[in-house]
Amino acid sequence: MKTWTKAAFLVAAVALGACTNSDRFNTGGDGFGPDGAGSGVGSSADPRSIAYFQEAVGDRVLFSVDQSTLGEQGRLTVLAQANWLLENTDYVAVVEGHADEQGTREYNLALGARRASAVKELLVAQGVASNRVRTVSYGKERPIEVCSQESCYAQNRRAVTVLTANVSG
Repeated sequence: MKTWTKAAFLVAAVALGACTNSDRFNTGGDGFGPDGAGSGVGSSADPRSIAYFQEAVGDRVLFSVDQSTLGEQGRLTVLAQANWLLENTDYVAVVEGHADEQGTREYNLALGARRASAVKELLVAQGVASNRVRTVSYGKERPIEVCSQESCYAQNRRAVTVLTANVSG
């Protein structure tokens, strides 16, 4: 029995040791693989990276109270997102719909779904393939600001476009 215990500890030590090399996939620490294809967040200086998309293009749009119609600023952001996605076809997007804490859970889930759909519909209308964009609603379940003031509510009424590398080709 003592041999089994030693073997279990040895296997655990080897497994933990394999986790210590933070650059084991040869990414150079910037989220990009050796072939230069974006597989992670990358640098905001690289116009093909997720970080650039988030910072320069904009990954979120805000909505008015109880609305799922894009305002002018939101529309401009989504048009920029569409242009970026058309130029960077190796990414897929999930549009997350969110709501503030006011209202029932069910109402806010439906509102979040409408907000995410509004963004997806505009992306697709601009030429982004519909199979590259999917939607999900979190309703009021994932606030980024927690307080009972309009300034917090306004930040939570949003749709966020989250990118990932398209591994299916």
